[in-house]
Amino acid sequence: MLRIGLFLLTNLAVLVLVGIIFNIFGIGGILQANGVDLNLGALLLLCALFGFGGSFISLFLSKTIARMSTRTQVITEPRSADEQWLVETVRELSRKAGIGMPDVGIFPMPQANAFATGWNRNNALVSVSAGLLQRFGREEARAVIGHEIGHVANGDMVTLALIQGVVNTFVMFFARLVGFFVDRVILRNEQGLGIGYYITSIVMDIVFGFFAMMVVAWFSRRREYRADHAGATLAGPNAMIAALETLKVESERGHEQPLPGNMKAFGIFGNMGALMATHPPLTDRILALQNFRK
Repeated sequence: MLRIGLFLLTNLAVLVLVGIIFNIFGIGGILQANGVDLNLGALLLLCALFGFGGSFISLFLSKTIARMSTRTQVITEPRSADEQWLVETVRELSRKAGIGMPDVGIFPMPQANAFATGWNRNNALVSVSAGLLQRFGREEARAVIGHEIGHVANGDMVTLALIQGVVNTFVMFFARLVGFFVDRVILRNEQGLGIGYYITSIVMDIVFGFFAMMVVAWFSRRREYRADHAGATLAGPNAMIAALETLKVESERGHEQPLPGNMKAFGIFGNMGALMATHPPLTDRILALQNFRK
């Protein structure tokens, strides 16, 4: 309920901010003075419908998309000691975290990686790479699994879907508002929607979308610290720190292989570039856990 409450307050704050901007810059008056009959409320509602619709469709299809894009094989009956250990570990940590038993899978990547996804905390998928099972000790692998279960228990998939829905809405809204402005005010088109509207809207979708990705990435980085904390709580802080240190060595040796773009935000590894990074630097994450351990 707290997550939903914060979401509603965020939307209210954004709506208030949009109203203030319109009033300060006189956007409504400028448009009306130039003969533009634009219903801003209806436009915002339409953008919200598409923005949240796309986000939640992606959320509900996330398990299917994840399995296909990573070639994850869901374990129905364990066929090896590693698979048996993996299923039992996920069951143990899920019970400890208070969530339903997720589907458990393995995907064919030689590098160490893992991800969690799903539309709710009792119907998720936790998948690890074959490389993680081969290259990590059991305690380190258990900590990585605890990290992923932390994502599920914290409701991170839903939270990011809500955030993505908000930014989608306002990217579409402002892109089309700029398109209307260019088409009617600058190009003086009076015959419906002209080419200026369509070209400008597409360009602004890309420009605003780039900045929106920074916002989503920032939230993702905050969420990653919480998942590390959950992994430390479930599997032990020493094991979680050891797992991150091993991942750091893997990255420094050039063994990192990122997940497909649509799965990066839910993996243990992420793009380490600054503003667009979905994960904080591993050094910062290790330091945060060392402070948590104290």
